[in-house]
Parts: sequence; structure tokens; C-alpha cells
Amino acid sequence: MNIFQNKPFLIAEIGVNYYDIAKKENISNMDAAKLMIKEAKIAGADAVKFQSYKADTIASKNSPSYWDTNEEPTTSQYELFKKFDSFGKEEYIKLAEYCDKMGIMFLSTPFDFDSIDYLDEIMDVYKISSSDLTNIPFIRAIAKKQKPIILSTGASTVEEIELAIKTIKHEGNDEIGLMHCVLSYPTEYEDSNLLMIKYLKDNFNDYDIGFSDHTKPDDKMLVLTTAYLYGANIIEKHYTLDKNLRGNDHYHAMDPEDIKKFKDNINFIKKINGNYNKIPLNCEKESRKQARRSIVANMDISIGEIITEDMLSFKRPGTGISPIELDKVIGKTSKINIKEDELIDYSMLK
Repeated sequence: MNIFQNKPFLIAEIGVNYYDIAKKENISNMDAAKLMIKEAKIAGADAVKFQSYKADTIASKNSPSYWDTNEEPTTSQYELFKKFDSFGKEEYIKLAEYCDKMGIMFLSTPFDFDSIDYLDEIMDVYKISSSDLTNIPFIRAIAKKQKPIILSTGASTVEEIELAIKTIKHEGNDEIGLMHCVLSYPTEYEDSNLLMIKYLKDNFNDYDIGFSDHTKPDDKMLVLTTAYLYGANIIEKHYTLDKNLRGNDHYHAMDPEDIKKFKDNINFIKKINGNYNKIPLNCEKESRKQARRSIVANMDISIGEIITEDMLSFKRPGTGISPIELDKVIGKTSKINIKEDELIDYSMLK
């Protein structure tokens, strides 16, 4: 996707975490959302992402929880979504305008047809949740907007991914990013399956590949860093200002310091990556001369003697004749008296 200039492109998923930040800071939900946007920008995120839904359109009242209830005790999906569905079109327009002011991309995942339509006015890229990968009518409606689509593939089969892609392409839209994702909250490290990123790159090489992460942030942000090294160009992770807050997505979210660690890792990797082609580097110039071997006399050689291999050895520095050219020295006649341990030079030979 040409729209993503930075590689990797880091999406800080605010989701609905601003509700709890608002309570903690005793500020409005809007001010909390803006605060999180500002801190994400300062830390180095490329985009922030919200979630646009209403409880009545996303889950039935009989939908059970599928997350760690030790972290989020609500046992009904409907009841959880009901807590966090007060924002609508007007609020997201304000947030999109604030993102534009801050110089960070605004994104929000639509979860109903109404949000597909109003987000089209304020968003350049659509994100489709893993939970809607098989919601073909919904995917078709998004594809009709003719904007790039990021598609999460959590809990999916290859056949389901292919059907979703086929649906998007059928609408004449082929700007697609595929995100490896594990639909488990939190994802245990041993369930991360980051090699699936390589699988997606090998088998869907026409599309940008990314990673949507639900693990708890490790101290050095190695999960996200490894995902990048495996080929993930789009990185998405839940984001909070306080990882100790209970409930919803805080417990597996990164904070601004985690973002900085990840960005530092990426900058260091880019620094040490260097050039692809194998050529001597400028910093090796002196070593190339001094640390390599030259052809050296291992005995006194008198004028007029024919040079044989047993008269020679190979020592540093490499400023004389290279051992590569040994055949050009053997059989030559010495023009001068050559002392033991002296570097051989063509001017000494005839």
C-alpha cells in the first residue's frame, strides 16, 4: 500500500480505552481520546485507531465473553460493548480533525454498516476486524468504497482469507493488507505463531503483510520487533496510557514508552542493516590493506635466483603482492638481493 510510507507502519489502537483514561484523569471522554492521540504521536506512532460500533448492532444480548475474565470481568459481549458505545459520527469527525492537526493518521474499525458510511468521509483506509473476516456482505460494502483495506486474519483458514480477498477484488479493489493475528485476549507468547507472517508473505505476496498483536508487551518489545524482521510492514497493537488499569484492552496494550522502545529497535535495525550488495566498505579500507597477507621472502634470496614456492611465505600487511598472484611470482628471477621477511614486489623480479 503506497499510502503507508513508513516501514513498518505502526498503528496504536486506542479502541475504546479512552473511557477508562477519562475516569482516571477526571476528564471528558473526548479530552482523554485527544490526550491519547497526542501521546501516541509524541512517542512515534504513525496512526491511531478507534472502534466504531453500537452494542445493539454488534452483539446479541446472549453473546458470551471470550476474553480473560480475570482481567475483564464482564461476561457478556453485549454488556461490555454497551459500556463503550457513546461515540458516533460527530465525535469521530472531531477526532479525525484533531489527528490531522497533530500529523497522525486517523483510523477506526467499523463494526456496522452505518459506521462504514460515515467513516468514508473522514478516513483514507478501512480496517476489517478478524471477527468480520467471514462477514461477506459487510466486506463487500467496505470494498465498494474503493479505499485500501487492512484485513485481520485471526482464527481464520486460508480458504476464508481467499474468499474475503476475492470479495474485495470483485469490487475492483486490490489495495489489500493482510494482518497475521491471533484472536485470543491476551495471546500467550507461545501462541503468537509469528512464522505465520512468513506464510502470508510467501502465499499472498501481492499484498502488504502485517501483524495485529494481542500479547502482553514484553520488556524489550521483541514480539513486535520479530514480527517486523519476519516481514510485517504494518504493525498494530492496542494502546493505553496505563497498562495497570483493569478491564477491556489495557492489560495487553502498549504504552508510549513501549512505542518508543519499538521505534528505537526499528531505528537500530535499520542502522545495522546497511547495504544488500556484498562489497568492501569504506570503514574496511585500512583493514583491507593492513590485515590481509602479502607474499614475503622466508629466506634470503640472492640476485639471479629463480623463485620457488619454498622461498616464500604469506604475512601481513597486505600492501605487497597478494597470495592470489602466487603463480605470477613463482619461476621469476630475482633482480636484486631480497632479505628474509621482506615483502616481495614485482620491481624485484624479472
